Parts: sequence; C-alpha cells; structure tokens
Amino acid sequence: MTLTLTVSDDVRALAPGFTHVAVEAHGLVNGPSTEASSALLDDAARRLAARLDGRAPHEDPHVAAWRAAYTAFGAKPSRTRNSAEALARRALSEAGLPRINALVDLYNAVSVAHLVPVGGEDLDRIQGGMRLVRATGDEEFATVADGAESTEHPDAGEVVWCDGAGVTCRRWNWRQGPRTRLTERTTSALFLLESLAPMPVAEVETAAAELAEALEKFSPGARITVRPPAA
Repeated sequence: MTLTLTVSDDVRALAPGFTHVAVEAHGLVNGPSTEASSALLDDAARRLAARLDGRAPHEDPHVAAWRAAYTAFGAKPSRTRNSAEALARRALSEAGLPRINALVDLYNAVSVAHLVPVGGEDLDRIQGGMRLVRATGDEEFATVADGAESTEHPDAGEVVWCDGAGVTCRRWNWRQGPRTRLTERTTSALFLLESLAPMPVAEVETAAAELAEALEKFSPGARITVRPPAA
C-alpha cells in the first residue's frame, strides 16, 4: 500500500509556492558509508561551490525563500536552519559533510548538489499516513537529549511532519526524530524533496530522478517509484 502524504490548508496558506516530490523505495540494501557514497558527497560539495560561485548559502534565492517561510511560522532561521542550508554550510566548511550510512549519504548528496531539503523516512517505522501541518503544541516528538530518550512538544503554529504516532520532523525539515530515521537495517524508505518558489518544479524533479538513479545503483533490484510533484 502506498503511503499517503497530505499537506494542510494552513501550510498551503503559509507557503503557497510549496511543492514536494516523493521517492518511494523497497528492497533497499543499506550499510556503512562506502567509498562510492563518500565520493558522491565530495562531488556534491564541488557542485554546490560552483552553484554558489562565492556566495554564502543563505544568499541563494531558494534558501532565502526557506528562511522567509521559517520566519513566517515563528522560527529564527539564523538559529534553526532548514536542512539544505545546514548541510550546505557543512559542505563548505573545513569539516565537510558527515558520513552517516550509505542511504543517508545518497540523499544528503542530492540535497547539497541541488540546495533542496531532502528527508528520508523508514517506511517500516511510519504509522499511518504522513501529514504536514501547523502544530497545536500538544503533539509529541520523541527524541534523544544527553543520551537519554525524551519527549518534546513543538511550538504552537510550528510546521511539522507527523504520522499516527507523533511528530517525525520538527520545524518543517529542521530536525528529524530517531524513530523514523534511516538506519543500516532499513529496507524500505520514503524520501521527501521539498521546494519553494522561486525554485522551478523541474529542478526538484531532476533532483528526485538523480536520487532514484543513485538508489538503483546502490541497491540493484530495488523497486523505486517517483511520485509526481505535489503542492
């Protein structure tokens, strides 16, 4: 059964130019980062540097649009950066991009190369459908603090992804919870590529196709579906 994805009217009103493309994959093989996945991250960092041509990530029009969206729901974008901007800053720093595991490396590389937020969810850990909503503040977000499991609550009005068990990602695409993240045991996953105007929808589709191609290369025989863009 295909996972349902819905975007609330409140979120559509907040960001009329929002679009997301989903890549659903089954039969994946994951594991530690490899030389090949690491090479994709290095190449993405080079592509990012060429794209920015000396500018800071926040000067890119797409990143600036995300900053405006964060401000609109009450977040401070200089402190809580969207995932694409945060990764871009890491890619341009001396430390470089982190190596997490092969699947995470693949979608991080696509995110950095295209400056588009990309998230990965373990489909076997999602409960029910996924919804992008503005939080009431009562929702639960299971996370880890100081090495111990803990529960947070999003701010009222904050944009969050959630499923039937609670919030899966806070502040739109700022921080994912550990419950649904991709691990080395993940075999089925949903990847969400999110964009705002002025990024052309065609560029998000190109990024999704690049991710699907990489998934097929790293997991031969996997069943991969790219869903059409959805606002």
